[in-house]
Amino acid sequence: MIEIKELSKSFNSHKVLDGLNFEIDKGTTCVIIGRSGCGKSVLLKHIVGIMRPEAGQVFIDGKEVNKLRDKELDLLRMKIGMVFQGGALFDSMCVGENVGFGLIEHKRLKKREVFERVEESLSLVGLGGIEHLMPAELSGGMKKRVALARAICIKPDIILYDEPTTGVDPITADSINELIKRLHDQLKVTSIVVTHDMKSAYKIADKIAMLYQGKIIAEGTPEEIQNTEHPVVHQFINGLAKGPITETLG
Repeated sequence: MIEIKELSKSFNSHKVLDGLNFEIDKGTTCVIIGRSGCGKSVLLKHIVGIMRPEAGQVFIDGKEVNKLRDKELDLLRMKIGMVFQGGALFDSMCVGENVGFGLIEHKRLKKREVFERVEESLSLVGLGGIEHLMPAELSGGMKKRVALARAICIKPDIILYDEPTTGVDPITADSINELIKRLHDQLKVTSIVVTHDMKSAYKIADKIAMLYQGKIIAEGTPEEIQNTEHPVVHQFINGLAKGPITETLG
């Protein structure tokens, strides 16, 4: 469903993505791991077309994202739900308006249809009946769930998650992991999750891939990654202070 070929991106003189190649099959949950600042979020932004690469290509369902015109890109984005790291809710809008925002902006639906989709989406994430609340009235975990409800409200084929369990307690994090798994099973979506939380990665992934120095250096099932002999991956997944990663950092 998603194919990335020789993708490169730099900021000033710092090469974040360096000829990256990767494929994600339809209907799978792929977790991309790596240290903070390694380019995981940058990769997501290229998939959704928010960023354009210096070189390389991103294909979704055979269409090259970089070459789509504005209207075509808008149509593609309506197939992709994105859950941003901080939730990115609009403070001036109530929960219902936040969840229905994509529908209101991009689809010609009657108010009643939008309301029904918002209700359905909030129920799927376990937050039925809170449409009237404002983001300031929500806990961190609730904000994450509302952000997820907004992502699924457009009925996407792909959901991108940017550090979905960052900033919440372990119990809330586990409930978010359970929710990601349940939504994947119910909605049959392709999910891409970027995280450095290995407990989450092992729980939700069909495939785990590690991003390091701008490239995918290893990929496999959770069991294969857990048992890897790759020195960089081994250091990262075990949280070791000494090893090739820290040696490279000097």
